[in-house]
Amino acid sequence: MQELSSKSSFISDMDGVLYHGHKLMPGAVEFVEWLNHNNKKFLFLTNSSERSPRELHEKLARLGIDVPKENFYTSALATAAFLKTQKSGASAYVIGDAGLTNALYDAGISMNDIDPDYVVVGETRSYSYERVERAINLVLQGAKLIGTNPDLTGPIENGIAPATGALIAPIELSTGSKAYFIGKPNPLIMRHALKHLGCRREDTVIIGDRMDTDIIAGIESEINTILVLSGVSDRDNIKKFAYKPDYIYENLKDLLEKALNG
Repeated sequence: MQELSSKSSFISDMDGVLYHGHKLMPGAVEFVEWLNHNNKKFLFLTNSSERSPRELHEKLARLGIDVPKENFYTSALATAAFLKTQKSGASAYVIGDAGLTNALYDAGISMNDIDPDYVVVGETRSYSYERVERAINLVLQGAKLIGTNPDLTGPIENGIAPATGALIAPIELSTGSKAYFIGKPNPLIMRHALKHLGCRREDTVIIGDRMDTDIIAGIESEINTILVLSGVSDRDNIKKFAYKPDYIYENLKDLLEKALNG
């Protein structure tokens, strides 16, 4: 497994890889220590748009892992960057939490519930019928529909929670419009991640727990892939897909023991 150790940069998912809810996964602390000790560049890339890099930094710190906020990149940041390139001074009606609205503000995108250029949907616990109804009518009036990620569900400690793909579905069904999703597996977010790291795809590996986002994102971006079985996917689930990861490990502890530390 010398090939993995020789990689200079690592892109890793978070929930299901580093932690599950508020519980660290086996090997998470040791993996970050290995990255730092071996001077590897790394980025924690999440499809979730709820939290800002600062909030993610603070969450990991509470769990005992100190990583600078510059080492985090979210679908909210990628969405804001995309919209900024599409239309200067754009406005948006947003169904989402602070991580998304702050990213949009920082990119120069204003909030607008009258005649926005975009309706943008991300994960949120303040989801309501009234907000969905408003979004539907804005899309019917011409606003473009954007989703931060296509995930239907996300893991929580006592089961699963609906993610952006599920939350945006009523708007798609009611308007007949198909949302454009920025997060994994869109290769766009992978290019953003590589630029953020300052690394080439040939020198990079992506680690994730989902076949339908992390692994396919790596394959479509021609980046080596590692699937860990500590989150969503299991060995039976893998068989349902027409593609496969380059490597499979039980968790980060197994990855360190078998592939990185010999």
